[in-house]
Amino acid sequence: MDATGGFPIDLVLFGMVAAFLILRLRSILGRRTGFERPPQPLHPAGGPMPAGPVIDAKAEPVAPPSNRTLPDPASPPGAALAQIHGADNSFDPARFLDGAEKAFRIIVAAFAAGDRVTLRNLLSDDTYAAFEQAITAREASGHVQVSEIRGMEQVAVADAALHGTVASVTVRFVSDQLSLTRDKDGHPVLGAEAVTEITDLWTFERDLSSRDPTWRLVAARSA
Repeated sequence: MDATGGFPIDLVLFGMVAAFLILRLRSILGRRTGFERPPQPLHPAGGPMPAGPVIDAKAEPVAPPSNRTLPDPASPPGAALAQIHGADNSFDPARFLDGAEKAFRIIVAAFAAGDRVTLRNLLSDDTYAAFEQAITAREASGHVQVSEIRGMEQVAVADAALHGTVASVTVRFVSDQLSLTRDKDGHPVLGAEAVTEITDLWTFERDLSSRDPTWRLVAARSA
């Protein structure tokens, strides 16, 4: 305490520090991108915490990663992105690519793990049905999928369109992956135990008139 006034100066200093940290935390959390992972159930006290990637978006200005590629604004995809922004001014192509990469990583991991709950919230009905069928067939045969993304070489907008209120953006992912399927004895039956460069074209779609901000995967293919 201050010997002259008897006022706890140390409490004032702690209060100022706490206020600064709260403001700083708010600036780091930023806004939702529409690719957020669905809320997970609370974990029982004392049990292990679930592991997994978390999608967030920082509001602070940062230099875009060198592997991001946006189309020329004068090109058809570039013009379509401008149309999407015109229909929804919260849409930002650079932030969209950040969220798309995180969604790509989550979906690849969820498919390998057979995590139907996560996939159900990030895929369209038809795409989920295809993924679920593949998971069921894999489980019936006793096979195990191994998918590890070791590096992301490129995340680029390959195409975009706006039909009425429905926006779609196709993203090219060029990644270095370890991807293979093992039988019940651990022997490879598909793929190779080596890191391979894989190019995927994934199309995400969202109805801009909906209050649901989630962009869902509606098509996926290898290029």
